[in-house]
Amino acid sequence: MKDPIHPIFITGIGTGIGKTLVAAVVTEALEAAYWKPVQAGYEDGTDSEWIGERINHPKGRLFPEAYKLSVAASPHIAARQEGVVIDLNRIVRQFESIKTRPLVIEGAGGLFVPLNDRQFMIDLILQLDATVLLVSRNYLGSINHSLLTAAACRRQGLRVAGWIFNDQYMRYEQEIAQWSGLPAIASIPFEGDLSRDFIREQAARIRPALQEALKAQSLNLPYL
Repeated sequence: MKDPIHPIFITGIGTGIGKTLVAAVVTEALEAAYWKPVQAGYEDGTDSEWIGERINHPKGRLFPEAYKLSVAASPHIAARQEGVVIDLNRIVRQFESIKTRPLVIEGAGGLFVPLNDRQFMIDLILQLDATVLLVSRNYLGSINHSLLTAAACRRQGLRVAGWIFNDQYMRYEQEIAQWSGLPAIASIPFEGDLSRDFIREQAARIRPALQEALKAQSLNLPYL
């Protein structure tokens, strides 16, 4: 499979649903570079540092954040407290300087996390012309949150490759895939020790399905 032309944007149905875990697995599976444009809160380390400690392949490269904000809050609030305004044009310019493909980009929170007073994470995805991987975690209420996220993607015309699920609370994967009209690519099991070995094992396991989903999306093929 050729490297995807479009960057791969990891977003999800909310905050704390496993985007960074999925980003690590996808980065490892595709031997990709990783970039988190906006980091809000890093008292316990950044997501880039977490990824860097867990990916194994030699081609992986981590690009610096466009905005690294110390306050663990919505990016627009964290930026306001530091006296800055998040400028999507600045993020796009940095993206254009990154020539490496494939590139995995991790968002902050969900699609409608505000970046400034007017623009949201979904606006950044549109500006980057990215292919989206949606992350859903199995918890009570995730069906509603997942279907709302899928509806927003459809309304905005986002290019979505499919779902990656994680955690162990009940299993809603097939219902969410069916009702959203987006394929279930993989499910990552709950694991208390998110080690380098675990990331490598999950990457090898999901690689074929992930590559097929990205290929189908790049060719604009219907899912069977």
